[in-house]
Amino acid sequence: MKEIEELWREVRDLSLGNSGRVERLEFPPNPVEFLRDFITPNKPCIISNAISHWPALSSWPNHSYLSQTLSAATISLHLTPTGAADALSPLHSSLCFASAHVQHVPFPEALSLISNSEPHKLVAYAQQQNDCFRSEYSSLAADCDPHLGWATEAIGSEPEAVNLWIGNQHSQTSFHKDHYENLYAVVTGEKHFTLLPPTDVHRLYIRQYPAATYTYSSVAGCALWPISVSAECCFWDELGSLSAIVDGDTGEFDLELERPTRYVPWCSVDPYPSDETVDDEMAKFPLYFNGPRPFECTVKAGEFDIKYAYFNFLQSIQFRSTPSPLLKDKLAEIDSDPDEYES
Repeated sequence: MKEIEELWREVRDLSLGNSGRVERLEFPPNPVEFLRDFITPNKPCIISNAISHWPALSSWPNHSYLSQTLSAATISLHLTPTGAADALSPLHSSLCFASAHVQHVPFPEALSLISNSEPHKLVAYAQQQNDCFRSEYSSLAADCDPHLGWATEAIGSEPEAVNLWIGNQHSQTSFHKDHYENLYAVVTGEKHFTLLPPTDVHRLYIRQYPAATYTYSSVAGCALWPISVSAECCFWDELGSLSAIVDGDTGEFDLELERPTRYVPWCSVDPYPSDETVDDEMAKFPLYFNGPRPFECTVKAGEFDIKYAYFNFLQSIQFRSTPSPLLKDKLAEIDSDPDEYES
């Protein structure tokens, strides 16, 4: 344990700092500064005034503009009962890695469903990967730059993928690792990031979980849209399937394991446990809660978040406050079993 604590200290003393805050720049750096000060030391930052000239900043907050511009577009909409897709979820008295149900929906209806989502009922999130901005949202291409010259020169290539994600205050992404240099721009709203450097991988308690997928079934021939997103109930049945019955008898969710079984390595830690589970979480994952405070930042409209191979937990604002990671009196004694540090 002494060696681990020394690693935590050296990484922060040498490059990241100990404040837990992400450095902010008022203007974009030049390519040499960006490469020297952030890419090479693997250091995140937030950059203001990098996209202030984008028409998207003034036009995209207008829902009527988006619906009109994308009136002919069909997008991939990710649906879950809670807003937590690609995250751990209970199933059959254990945990699984749950992926969202993906439905292809006309954009105007998708935007309405996202805007009216409610947790524990039905939450919609446009979070498609695989370069979706240049395919599903290509009609918006003129509203922002295809790449950022200073970043392209520093990284040595133009973006391999550009994605557009549209969510609400219930949208969140569990701890995960980005395998590429990642530039995250917020156009409207705010996004809260919780970051850990790659050297802290052992604090995530990465383990293998069986993969599962939500399925959405329409009831009595009803279509997904238009839909009233006020659920009557959300429950676990005796078989361990999570179901949400949507108002108007429009449909329900089931969570089913993939066949054949596939396992996904995923972070076991919830950095924002509820009041009911905080003591149990801190006892199970002492390396996380007893270690250095994660780096946290809120990225606002018009700002960029830059991070490299960091472990990220994302929440749309409003986000829950986090318990102090240094409440040592609530922590179980750290287990020195090496299996606890697997990555």
